[in-house]
Amino acid sequence: FFLQIVSLTQRLKGQNPISSKMPVTTSSYGQTPSGEEVTLYTLSNGTTTAKVITYGGNIISLQTPDRKGEVTDITLGYDSLDMWMDNPTFFGCLVGRVGNRVAKGKFTVEGKEYQLAQNNGDNHLHGGPTGFHKRNWAGSVSGEVVTLVYVSADMEEGYPGELTATVTYEVTPANELIITYKATTTKTTIVNLTNHSYFNLAGAGSGGTILDHEFESPCRAYVPVDDGCIPTGEVASVEGTPFDFRTKTAIGARNDSFANGYDHNLCVNRVGKSNTDLALVGTMSEPVSGRTLTVTTTEPGCQLYCAGFLDGSNVGREGKGYPRYGGFCLETQHYPDAVNQPSFKTYVLNPSDTYTSKTVFAFGIATEA
Repeated sequence: FFLQIVSLTQRLKGQNPISSKMPVTTSSYGQTPSGEEVTLYTLSNGTTTAKVITYGGNIISLQTPDRKGEVTDITLGYDSLDMWMDNPTFFGCLVGRVGNRVAKGKFTVEGKEYQLAQNNGDNHLHGGPTGFHKRNWAGSVSGEVVTLVYVSADMEEGYPGELTATVTYEVTPANELIITYKATTTKTTIVNLTNHSYFNLAGAGSGGTILDHEFESPCRAYVPVDDGCIPTGEVASVEGTPFDFRTKTAIGARNDSFANGYDHNLCVNRVGKSNTDLALVGTMSEPVSGRTLTVTTTEPGCQLYCAGFLDGSNVGREGKGYPRYGGFCLETQHYPDAVNQPSFKTYVLNPSDTYTSKTVFAFGIATEA
């Protein structure tokens, strides 16, 4: 894919060969109402360009070419810092301490029960109202890598322990966006970090849905949930269900099997993999533009969310409202509510341990049929 993209871009736009050593550029993105400086980092290899801000760790732009060499933004987002600070649907942000849901906002560690905010019906979602997506992280640059650090105070949003979270972003010569996560704590706590970017491979400003996008995934199981999107505790086979993407299938073929479309955790096939090995989640492709996105991760699960809760009222770049099913998320993570599900791999973090995670978003161009 990388060679196809480079040759197309060079032929159509006369670009020089991609440098593997393009420096990260740094600029101001404004200030928060409390006077905190928000920094914008631009990472690029000459073909793929990602823009990240310190507020919320948001990926505010991600530009890639289509098969004609035309470059456009493929992530949903906003034009201003004020809008990113509001961001009611979690576009592009880091979510934590715990991504996804915690049933009734309750969990117990070391015999003590903790109560979190119930900001999603009866449940806790994405770290709470002032989770990591509402924090201005400390940023730095080393070579082609951007590092963001946030120190979350003991009992912030109800979570025990002072947690130091470190997230890095890198765009590689192979048109990959690599995100790594690390966290340490002073008390036993829970942590499940992820990125919540919404993608539309036809272009974020296309105005269309992602129902014609096609997904192919080796995932053989999924996590059934109740009406509140809380796991039942089962891990079920995808065989004969709308979650079977082992053969490439359009999202729209079975998305209406659910009232709000896909919002479910797929179980990554990690057979034969160590905790630090990357495993394939799957490849999403858009047939007209030819753009593809392949996701690999060290995580055991990935939430496939197809933006069923967008309704056009969330106005993004250039004053355009994003429609229902206008984007998709592939949120790599531990299974939802794992702290309350004995059969799931835990995301409890002890002071003697370090939480680590890595996800690679690889962008390509599909060969025309």
